[in-house]
Amino acid sequence: MNITIIGAGAVGLATTVTLAAAGHKVRLVDPAPASGATHHAGGMLAPAAEVVYQQDPLFPLMQAAGQWYPELLDLIAHHTQLPTGHRTDGTLVLAADRADAEHLRNVQDYQAAHGMTVERISTREARTMEPALTPRLAGAVSIPGDHQVFPRQLAAAMLDAARNLGVDIVREQAHSVAGFLKENGGDADRVVLANGLGAAQMSDEFSSALQLRPVYGDILRCAEPEPQQPLVRRVVRGFVEGRPIYIIPRSDGTIAVGATSREDGRQQPRAGEIYGLLRDGIRIVPGIEECDLVEASVGARPGTPDDLPYLGYAGEKIIVSTGYFRHGILLSSLAARVTRELIEGTPVSVDVSACAPERFAGRS
Repeated sequence: MNITIIGAGAVGLATTVTLAAAGHKVRLVDPAPASGATHHAGGMLAPAAEVVYQQDPLFPLMQAAGQWYPELLDLIAHHTQLPTGHRTDGTLVLAADRADAEHLRNVQDYQAAHGMTVERISTREARTMEPALTPRLAGAVSIPGDHQVFPRQLAAAMLDAARNLGVDIVREQAHSVAGFLKENGGDADRVVLANGLGAAQMSDEFSSALQLRPVYGDILRCAEPEPQQPLVRRVVRGFVEGRPIYIIPRSDGTIAVGATSREDGRQQPRAGEIYGLLRDGIRIVPGIEECDLVEASVGARPGTPDDLPYLGYAGEKIIVSTGYFRHGILLSSLAARVTRELIEGTPVSVDVSACAPERFAGRS
């Protein structure tokens, strides 16, 4: 089939590579590939650690995505030599005080009740695994199955793989599906709308039913002094007086510290949020204080009213694939696989009926 994919973030790129590798002729449309939420993402493949209370319909999607990610990474590696930053060191989740430790126990019980593998360990064991951790910890769990990728490397690798697969990359803005198809000969058998928040800003009739909101996340990038490298070897997540924090090591000698979640419409890093990330990060890993602050940035993640993505047909030729909120990197493997199955008419591997694009139509 001839397929046009609008949007070249993690979801659009993963879908592009998957469809092109399956033999479809793909056109990818984006004025600035991988410059949106993907550029600012943490990149944690964390179907267990990312669990949020009362989001049970999301858990099977996250778990399926985690299981399918190796397949996606193998596919990418087959078509490019660029790295993806994939690391399988696992994740530690830590509690800074006794109240945080109680919260950690409650979360672990909730995870276990949903079939997730989470191992309670002593704080001494945690510090043996990661000597740079503060000795003042109140609780720790290990999640060996939660991994990570480096989103900027992953996006560059997928873009290179797409080129090598013969994908036509069109660097322009698409304001409507109908208009873009008319301008480009109307030759697409299917159009995949994977342009994040932009999907709701298209002028097509179905776009008005997509309720998407920007959820901003401040994130920091710090460079480790050579004597301290690596400061940590695995993803370190924590709760500090109830506030979540994560610290992600990268292969380039940097660490990411993130991330906030705010809906205030402010598109620049906020001084108070940066201070809070550094304060809580240093509380868990004191050595961060000696790192160089390389970058503070903000990504706008596309959220939906129920925090489930939009994934499915919105017309005879149009598939909507957006609204992945905080899980866009992880769920990109699911988005790519399900979209291919929808296009090819094969049974869908996971139930995505709760993700129907029209589910909020008519609601204010």
